[in-house]
Amino acid sequence: MTIRVPGTTSNLGSGFDTLGLALRIYNHVTVEPRNDRQVEITSPISEDARKGATQMVKEAARFFFKRTGKAAFGFAISIAGDVPVARGLGSSTTVQLGLLAALNELTGAGLDKQGVFELVNVLEGHPDNCAPATFGGFTVAGPVGKGVRVLRFAVPRQARFVTLVPDFEVRTSDARRLLPAEYPKADLVHSLNRVALVSSAFASGNLEALRDLFDDRVHQPYRTPLIPQLPKVIQAGVRAGAIGGWLSGSGSTIMCLTLVEPERVAAAMQRVLPSGKVHVLAADTAGYAVVR
Repeated sequence: MTIRVPGTTSNLGSGFDTLGLALRIYNHVTVEPRNDRQVEITSPISEDARKGATQMVKEAARFFFKRTGKAAFGFAISIAGDVPVARGLGSSTTVQLGLLAALNELTGAGLDKQGVFELVNVLEGHPDNCAPATFGGFTVAGPVGKGVRVLRFAVPRQARFVTLVPDFEVRTSDARRLLPAEYPKADLVHSLNRVALVSSAFASGNLEALRDLFDDRVHQPYRTPLIPQLPKVIQAGVRAGAIGGWLSGSGSTIMCLTLVEPERVAAAMQRVLPSGKVHVLAADTAGYAVVR
């Protein structure tokens, strides 16, 4: 069973742990049942990363079988695709979501997308990645009571997300340690204002209204030492015609949104950081999908 899962960009400025968007960059997660109880990652992976990745996969599988009551079995899992690891594009979400969706199909558990989302969100704890990867489009998600509420909106077809992926990783745990325990009241008010305006612009389809709305004060200024080129890359993209830009997730990927001349925006961004790889992406509208 193979599941295609889109990568995601999250936060979109001040929408910390809340706003997310699915992109047309994908990982394919293939799960093949075994006759024993062993779990094995068969795709190429460095030995340094194998232990942690195997543990993550085993924990996700145990959680699925426990929550659904289905009989556990061993399996081989392979991950292939273009979503880079530790770059702020939701790589770990693609793996866990793909595994859960594949097990759902293989066991006949009958979970709908909301059910699969609820499982992966417990494992990941990041609805800003899990929601768009599951449902596609632009999502606003967060805990309400004992559950997580997701509002999904279509993204205008002409939107292009110019994605510059640096040649270095930023681990979420490292990026979170840089954030302060308290914020000035003015910064919190600014953040609330920006989240409301960004969400309203996407909900209405008026992306031109997003200009000057990605000037975050919650996480980007504190994480810039990990990605020192961030302000200059965004400025270059805007000068070349982009509406605005942001740090994707906790980084290191830098994202610019444009409605015109995406290749020009891409070239301008890459001139600031020549070692980075640039992708011009549209929004994914479907979320994860069963391939075979």
